[in-house]
Amino acid sequence: MFLKHQDPYGLVVGMTGVKLGDRLLQVGCAHGGRLGAIAAKVGLSGRAVAVVPDQASADRASKGAADAGVLIEVEIAPPTRVALDDESVDLAVVDDTAGLVDGLSEPDRVSLFRELGRVLRPGGRVMIIGGAGGSGGLSKLFGRGTVASSFATAGAANRALEGQGFKLVRTLAERDGLIFVEGVKPRAMLA
Repeated sequence: MFLKHQDPYGLVVGMTGVKLGDRLLQVGCAHGGRLGAIAAKVGLSGRAVAVVPDQASADRASKGAADAGVLIEVEIAPPTRVALDDESVDLAVVDDTAGLVDGLSEPDRVSLFRELGRVLRPGGRVMIIGGAGGSGGLSKLFGRGTVASSFATAGAANRALEGQGFKLVRTLAERDGLIFVEGVKPRAMLA
């Protein structure tokens, strides 16, 4: 009973709200298994694209896809340049658990969130997943904790989304060493 099998990615998949047929963009890939689990939910009728900053992240994304048995298009590019059409994405997930956004300059952060606004369809959502620190228990013992992301935990993620015109911006949860911040693209974004 102590070693009851649990889905290690159930929390992340549930918090993103990804569903069959979604067009998914993930920016960054600190953990390939998480990306694979989220991408698996879009099914054959959806699309999953990962924009990652370097080869190590691309390798993690490719391994996560292979382990989950899903197809993920992986592109190595700065997070400020997303090679997707306008309004072509239902859900954008920003993986900041390794400090990807935290490490960007302020102008690059603005560019990132402007790009997300460009590629999201009206009513589309952006989900920022940050490291909340405080991960403890067995996860910490076995080295599965996350890096605290001051960008998400200090409210900067909320302010960045609001500053780019996203609505209904809120911190959904802080659990298991992760923090989830969500915003919705309104029908008309700020210019």
